[in-house]
Amino acid sequence: MRDPECARQTADGDDAVVVRVRGLVVGYAGAPVAAAATFDVARGEVVALVGPNGCGKSTVLRTVLGRLEPLAGEVELLGAPVDERLAHVRAAVAAVLDDDAWFPALTVREHLYLTARGHGVLGADDVVADVLDELGLAAVAHALPTSLSSGQRRRLLLASALVRPRELLVLDEPEQRLDRAARELVERRIRDEAADGGAVLLATHDAALVRAVATSVVQPADDIVRVLSADEGAALIARVGA
Repeated sequence: MRDPECARQTADGDDAVVVRVRGLVVGYAGAPVAAAATFDVARGEVVALVGPNGCGKSTVLRTVLGRLEPLAGEVELLGAPVDERLAHVRAAVAAVLDDDAWFPALTVREHLYLTARGHGVLGADDVVADVLDELGLAAVAHALPTSLSSGQRRRLLLASALVRPRELLVLDEPEQRLDRAARELVERRIRDEAADGGAVLLATHDAALVRAVATSVVQPADDIVRVLSADEGAALIARVGA
C-alpha cells in the first residue's frame, strides 16, 4: 500500500530522493566490512546490492535502516539523518530482513490485520484479504506462523510489509526459500512498487531478479564500492555466484 501523497510528490517532481548515502562505511566493533559507499535511492527506483556472502550487503541495509551505527559517512532518509527511534522513520520504511519478525501467538491473518491497523490503514480487512490472496496465503490465513513452511513464512514477512503504507521498501534477499512462481510474484510486486512511485532498496543473489527490476546496482567490496547497471550486476552474479 503506497501513500497517495508520496505518489503526488513523485508526479510533481518534489522530494525525489528518499535515501541519500554519502561515504558510508559499515561494519562491526569499529572494523569495516566494505569500502565507503555513495548512492541514492529515489522514488520510482529499485537499487540492488549484489556481491558474495560477507561483502556487506545486509550490513549496508541495516545501517541504512538505522539499526546499526555507521563507522563513517552519512545516511539520510527523506532529507534528514536516519534514526529508527523516530516515529516518522518507522512509518516511512517497511523492511523484510532475514529474521522471523512476527507475533507467534497470532494467526497469519491476525498478524497482518494488526500490522495494517497499527499503521492507520483504512479498510484493513479488505487490504489484508487482497494481500493474502496475492501471496498465496489465503489457505493458511488462520494458521500460526510456526506451523508454516519456510517459504510461507517468507511470504508472510513480505505480506507484513505490503499491508502498510511506506515510502521505502527494504528487502534482504527476497528470493530466499521461494519457488520460481513465488519469485516471479516478488518480481512483479517490486516492479509495481517502483511504478507507483515507491523507492526500493534490496540485497539479492538472484541474477534474474536484478535484470527484471533493478534501475541500478551497488556492489560492496573491500577495495571500492561500484555502481553498476542492472545488466552488469546480473552478469556479475552469474559470473562469480555473487
